[in-house]
Amino acid sequence: MLTIQADKVLTDTQIGDSLSVNGVCLTITTLGVREFTVDVMAETLRNTSLVRLKTGSKVNLERALQLQTRLGGHIVSGHVDATGVIKQISREGIAQIFEISLPAELQPLILPKGSIAIDGISLTVARVLTQSFTISLIPHTAAETTLGFKTAGHIVNLETDLIGKYVANLLKHPPPASSLTWEFLGQNGYI
Repeated sequence: MLTIQADKVLTDTQIGDSLSVNGVCLTITTLGVREFTVDVMAETLRNTSLVRLKTGSKVNLERALQLQTRLGGHIVSGHVDATGVIKQISREGIAQIFEISLPAELQPLILPKGSIAIDGISLTVARVLTQSFTISLIPHTAAETTLGFKTAGHIVNLETDLIGKYVANLLKHPPPASSLTWEFLGQNGYI
């Protein structure tokens, strides 16, 4: 169980709603005026950085996406793929450049100028390196999220692009040739 103090995200929130905590989709089980509680399963603790939270830790909070509104980033589900470690942070003009370790199993799922969520923050991949990748963080994002307060060595939650995961899975496990072909996909506007 995890209890979190919050203000803005609790407006119009109800018990049973999903809420992203550092990019991890969790269900609100109790709700107060300025706090809420979520249950956290062992599976979630094994695969995310939530296990490292301490009393007073700052977290990124985001309500579930409503599809009738604009998308300010890519589709983030809150289903964390793995964790990475911030290897280094440097400056380039107004931006902070974060280099983050990349588990080998995620390597095929990210590409330069593609999308990645780090602690639930929708960001653009700047460069893909051998065992890491970089993102460029603007001052607004640094000030409004916990990422701007992290340093080298911090562990972060990584979620790759949802559509990319489906494409990768389809390429690994193609359906029988008789039911779906590259020609069919092309003729119907999928490729």
